[in-house]
Amino acid sequence: MTNIQRAKETEATGEGFLKSIAIDAVIFGFHDNQLKVLLIEYKRTGLFGLPGGFVRVDEDLNTAALRVASERTGLTDIYLEQFYVFGDYSRYDPSRFKTIMTANGQSPTEDHWLLKRFVSVGYYALVDFTKVNLAPAAIFDSCNWYDLNEVPTLIQDHNGIIKKALEALRLSLDNKLTGFNLLPRDFTMGNLQTLYETILGRKLLRPAFQRKMLALGILERVAKKWTGGAHKAPYLYRFVAGKTINSEI
Repeated sequence: MTNIQRAKETEATGEGFLKSIAIDAVIFGFHDNQLKVLLIEYKRTGLFGLPGGFVRVDEDLNTAALRVASERTGLTDIYLEQFYVFGDYSRYDPSRFKTIMTANGQSPTEDHWLLKRFVSVGYYALVDFTKVNLAPAAIFDSCNWYDLNEVPTLIQDHNGIIKKALEALRLSLDNKLTGFNLLPRDFTMGNLQTLYETILGRKLLRPAFQRKMLALGILERVAKKWTGGAHKAPYLYRFVAGKTINSEI
């Protein structure tokens, strides 16, 4: 529940938005053999959080989630998956948002709609890191990628939301062809294995992994990667469009 930069969103009544419903987006990217998550930092507060927003009264929930992710990444074609609803009372902490609003020159009253309790619908997004054009909003100091093992303490339950998103990502790693959304169009088997190992948090045996992936019928070999050198240059692969599978590695 973090996207409060629009004029209407900062009005006390929240006119035009569904009350008590928010969206939090865990946006994953893969770069330098690391799975990364997109975080925002609020101006003059030292507070960090996930990109988020609210649902307009005339807007579908999934459309709102796509809007939230698009505003931060500059992308329009984004893979999104709704993975959990976060509604524990313990996540309610109006003081954080009062701090954020005050730091941006606002003086919210105690009955301001943004200071009420919200239930948040969690989405994870999978994006090609190389195509993202980060776009922080006016209330943010920055909008940057962080390695999963370097995520700072976040507002509310956002650290737990990331953990839950990663659990959901692991469960759908194969049958949703996760790598298709996180890797460039052409990649090596080593790139794919590193992605799997990073998401799963464990090492995989190279020969077994390669046999398994090739046997699934989801990859096509396209060429050898040009290294300027020897016959040992690795092959490049692509995912076969339209394939779905249900298996475990």
